[in-house]
Amino acid sequence: MADPARARKIAERTKTLVADFIERRVKDERLGFLTVTDVRVTGDLQHASIFYTVYGTDEERADTAAALEDWRGRIRSHVGKGLGIRLTPSLEFIPDAIPEGAAHIEEALRAARERDDELARAKQSANYAGEADPYKKPADEEHRAEG
Repeated sequence: MADPARARKIAERTKTLVADFIERRVKDERLGFLTVTDVRVTGDLQHASIFYTVYGTDEERADTAAALEDWRGRIRSHVGKGLGIRLTPSLEFIPDAIPEGAAHIEEALRAARERDDELARAKQSANYAGEADPYKKPADEEHRAEG
């Protein structure tokens, strides 16, 4: 098993190599607006999981996945030459769940804002159940002197 620091360096270098190859060398109209978000390498440096996002529709995402699958061997060859290590890791392209997670968080924030607005409107028309200030206060100096 490799040193975790070495695995992290290889993952970062793999991310750079893959992104550079896709940007400069892959000429495929199926490839959408793609961002490589993360790369994780196993402890034995034999397998690299490449996470990516695609801006666009579900059809564009599917086309991009197919294009990456077709180009996987050439991308792996480029990564192997760029890394310069004895064994080139196998590559697996995984669509990242960041956009779905972000959409879920945005929906939760929108619901919280609506609830806050609803409570603010209810507060404006609310009346106190008892007195406006329910706490007892010490009597004024004049009232003490009389009593």
